[in-house]
Amino acid sequence: MTGPKKRPPARTRVADAAPLLVPLDFAAREPLHRQIYEGVRSGILAGRFAARMRLPSTRVLAAELGVARNTVVLAFDQLCAEGYLSSRGGGGTRVRAAVPDSLISVNAARRVARPVRSSTAPSPRASPPLPVRWAQVLARDPDLGMARNVKAKPFTLGLPAVDAFPSALWARITARRWRTGAVFLGHAATAGDETLRNAITAYVTSSRGVRCTPDQVLIVSGAQQALDLAARVLVEPGDAVWMEDPGYVGARAALAGAGAKVIPVPVDDEGMNIVAAERLAPGARLAYVTPSHQFPLGTIMSASRRLALLTWARRVGGWVLEDDYDSEIRYSGRPIPCLQGLDTERGGAARVLYIGTFSKTLAPALRLGYLIVPDELVGVFRAARAVSGGHSPTVDQGVLADFIGEGHYVRHVRRVRALCAERQQALLSAAASEIGEAMQLAPDAAGLHMVGWLPPRESDQRATEAAAREGVDVTPLSRYSAVKPARGALLLGYAAFDEGEIREGVRKLARALMRAR
Repeated sequence: MTGPKKRPPARTRVADAAPLLVPLDFAAREPLHRQIYEGVRSGILAGRFAARMRLPSTRVLAAELGVARNTVVLAFDQLCAEGYLSSRGGGGTRVRAAVPDSLISVNAARRVARPVRSSTAPSPRASPPLPVRWAQVLARDPDLGMARNVKAKPFTLGLPAVDAFPSALWARITARRWRTGAVFLGHAATAGDETLRNAITAYVTSSRGVRCTPDQVLIVSGAQQALDLAARVLVEPGDAVWMEDPGYVGARAALAGAGAKVIPVPVDDEGMNIVAAERLAPGARLAYVTPSHQFPLGTIMSASRRLALLTWARRVGGWVLEDDYDSEIRYSGRPIPCLQGLDTERGGAARVLYIGTFSKTLAPALRLGYLIVPDELVGVFRAARAVSGGHSPTVDQGVLADFIGEGHYVRHVRRVRALCAERQQALLSAAASEIGEAMQLAPDAAGLHMVGWLPPRESDQRATEAAAREGVDVTPLSRYSAVKPARGALLLGYAAFDEGEIREGVRKLARALMRAR
């Protein structure tokens, strides 16, 4: 007799499951599947549904509750993903033997070296529910949700030299993986491809001075997901967080969306002003910095301020989120070592989380980046990644692992660095001849954009609007500033454009600036 014939029908095996008392309000605005989810979850946490208890099948429960089966399936799928239920083929669905509450592990990590709260932090009761908070944050900056799949034009910010992407080589490596069967199509490890994590560890250790093991590396879908995960795990509503001002709006949105009280800290020639930060919010929970090449001004955080930042983090039990987004594109001078390596070098508990991305050296469309976390946070970040997309595409992870491991990535970065240096010089030359005193543009030793300072009292927003009418895409410095800057400036991305496009863009920008004045 064959194996399948020995198994009793699935309906027979789960028919004796106890009925579930899940009250539903069909007139409520909350979706029915969410009501079922909350009813089952609260029953588990309250002990009404015991460990290993078998639940009715989705078909049976749907009939009992008078809802569509898919409604129950949605609720059960979410409960399984969060670790409250387990489902095994014909064995039915059961309450997990060890129920997290999955948030317990997150809260435990949050209790590690908990800093003193700011006395001005609002009470949790005063905070709106998380979905509403998210909506409010995004509504204040609708550009965060704008589609960007349009043809870029000078001087769109944040784009690398995508025309230099090694598409033929990438295609060969991809084809080789398919041909040799080195492609995994199932659910992959949450932390990411092991070979890729090993390759990243070796690369950042030698090129950026990072100190870590592959276990500390988490593959994410770009730097923005790393920011979102860090905000969700490390920040509770009302926590004060230091943020460079001007600074990256994507980081500000992620932190504010998690309920943080974002404290804008001024930036000068030495980077974030730590003395000012401690005066503004001494009991902050986290500091977000771009120390190797501050975004958007391009300054480098001095050694004394790096040490002061690490000293503060250890004293109050705070965390430092280091975004190393374009430090590899450095044209002159020695590479600037990362903050994370200095933190580990000093001994004691690590306080720095390090974010890296391949969006600025390869292509944003890959959606591949990495987050390096202290040992004590590895478990909770992997759990957070599991419920935030599971894992990045396995095929692309494998191809990137080969690309780095075979030495192609280092060579590619060198080529991109030389190309971007040429394009920066083209922008400087064109601006000197076409724009003159209407905008002060100084060379930068690194990065993918430059800051063009406008004459005193001129509006960078008005200049941006005038440029748009000429078909030029520039970004006002004020967009990245929580506190109005003392002087207006335009951010000009140049890496994605050839010399002809740059010259034509500068001519149009010169006309726009004349009209704006």
